[in-house]
Amino acid sequence: MPSTPIASVSRHAFRTGAWCAAAVLLIWTSFILVARSSATRHLTPFDIAWLRFAFSGLLVLPLVAWRWPRLKAGLGASPAQALRRGAALAATAGIGYCMLAYSGFFFAPVAHAAVLLPGSLPLWTALLAWLWLGEALSRGRALGLGLIALGGLLVGGTSLMQAFDGGDTWIGDLLFMAASLTWASYGVMCRRWRLGAVDATLAIALGCLVSYVPLYGLGVVAGWVPSRLAQAPWGEIVFQATYQGGLAMLAAGLAYTQVVQTFGPLKTTMLTALVPPLAALSAVPLLGEPLGMAALGGLLCVGLGLLVGLRAAAPAPRLATAPVAP
Repeated sequence: MPSTPIASVSRHAFRTGAWCAAAVLLIWTSFILVARSSATRHLTPFDIAWLRFAFSGLLVLPLVAWRWPRLKAGLGASPAQALRRGAALAATAGIGYCMLAYSGFFFAPVAHAAVLLPGSLPLWTALLAWLWLGEALSRGRALGLGLIALGGLLVGGTSLMQAFDGGDTWIGDLLFMAASLTWASYGVMCRRWRLGAVDATLAIALGCLVSYVPLYGLGVVAGWVPSRLAQAPWGEIVFQATYQGGLAMLAAGLAYTQVVQTFGPLKTTMLTALVPPLAALSAVPLLGEPLGMAALGGLLCVGLGLLVGLRAAAPAPRLATAPVAP
């Protein structure tokens, strides 16, 4: 999918794409802040994931029914293949990403999440694309990925040093990197299967609705899993369901698709370079989290790495573009 020249975009389409880009950037940044703030509230990470999947799954059911033939055809040539692919998407970008990312915020601050969650996504994506799709790395992209890795080492190395004194921030760092890896796996699978953002989002929402939602609900009722849904105030439950399921999962995915259609995938992906610094800097006044030298160095390396890598990247016309986290 080649990048769309700005001059060829109509004024109305440009305005629509610009508003959608602003919405995507706001949702991606606020996702990190909201998830970190949620760690100080009542709900567990698994409760938040359950609310996200229940709300988004029920909300998309009419759309799934309307697009069902197209959705099945997009997922695979046979029902068995479509089922396997849908399960893989739900397990990575749905259950895996959410459980790992939400859990990470209970251990590590926003600055670490900003560097290791969206920041390391291009690194994992490039490695998986090399392994699964045989994509070669240019010198420019390799340099960008090296800077991203250096940023992760600056942040993660500090956490490991603190672990000797009993710190547990390193646990959150590992969870963030694992969450980023699951989302990168999802993105590469979408490119390999030529699956668009809308159908991929619907498959994830439906897959999580029919798997995680009933199983976790049964576990809570039977007392098999710890949950604080019964103790949480209704305001917190409604907010998490609508924000995580409605905005972070559905609205961001649809808005991202519109931005890609307006400006092209390469220019759209450059939004990811703005998320880490915006989230980390916003956490200072909003959450009262300090921004140390290691975190600043990690943010600088990741930001430079994203810009260098994106500048050197060439569009891949044969592959579909998948949405990025959250």
